[in-house]
Amino acid sequence: MIVLRTLVRAGPPGLTIGALGARSGITGSTLTHHMKILSAAGLVSQVRDGRQIICIAADYSEMEALAAYLLSECCADSDEPTKGHDHG
Repeated sequence: MIVLRTLVRAGPPGLTIGALGARSGITGSTLTHHMKILSAAGLVSQVRDGRQIICIAADYSEMEALAAYLLSECCADSDEPTKGHDHG
């Protein structure tokens, strides 16, 4: 989650893979693993710019849809719904 949050905070220009690692505190193979998962989910993209790889929070509408879905499912199987959550 920290990788995605870091990219969202960076905005549309994104971050180089090195800057993303430095800001998130996640580097190397762990960062690569996170980026593969986020890319497969359609939440981030990577663009090559010369010798650098720029990571970008890909589609804000996709993130909004994911957040809405997760919140709609919040506590759905709980016997004691959390205060403030609408369970439709």
